[in-house]
Amino acid sequence: MNATHVHPPQRIAALAALLLYAACTQATAQISGRLEWLHKVEMRAIENGIVEQVLVTPGQHVKQGELLLKMDQRQAKAVVLEAKARTARGVISVEDAQRELDRANELYDRGLIATEELKDAELNHAAAVAEQESAKAEQAAADVMLEYTELRAPFDGIVVDRNAYDGAVIYKTLQQAPLVAVAPTDHMLARVLVTSDVLRRYRPGQPAKVAVRGRDRDARIYSLGVEAVRIDPEGAVYELDVVFDSRPDEILRPSEFVQVTLP
Repeated sequence: MNATHVHPPQRIAALAALLLYAACTQATAQISGRLEWLHKVEMRAIENGIVEQVLVTPGQHVKQGELLLKMDQRQAKAVVLEAKARTARGVISVEDAQRELDRANELYDRGLIATEELKDAELNHAAAVAEQESAKAEQAAADVMLEYTELRAPFDGIVVDRNAYDGAVIYKTLQQAPLVAVAPTDHMLARVLVTSDVLRRYRPGQPAKVAVRGRDRDARIYSLGVEAVRIDPEGAVYELDVVFDSRPDEILRPSEFVQVTLP
């Protein structure tokens, strides 16, 4: 829903039908518009793999953190196990190096070993600690990659798109469409088309009204178009978006017609 997006000709024609120019002498402007998602999150796989299970369908309401899709996790889990093993070996190496360093310090204090031998013990300890930190970082990265084999809802919302099915082979560089897309349902946009003269009257945050199915809602101006969607005889035409609160049980959908009242 980028305000700078130039619509294809067929969509421009549909949008043009919604355009009603407000008379300059009017205190308010009532303009026909249509609903849009406030935004939507398109979710893709970040590694090659096989889809193990898709748990949602378009139109399904989901809660934040709910599992939407799971990739085959066997390889990712194996990498995690190997990383944990390296971390465990690192702990043992550090403990051994610490014991050697403690013994070297004791012998050095008693004058039984040279300074060079103490330095060797200190270097061995430092190398063991560095190796342990590297193993921890590797384990953290493996844990993240395992998490990324699951797509979870980023917020409470509705599934608006699904392009993956159980058993599908996914290549991370060939995902033209998102595997799953989710949009929030607590807010909706009402989009209208106005001329530049009308657009210049408003600023984001100003109050507005949206009539949805005959009921007025309090709204506020959300964004003002930057690039024209078309040029009419009356001048350039821009998008103006207002946002209002909604509820999941209302089942509002994009492209539904509404009436927007601007101050």
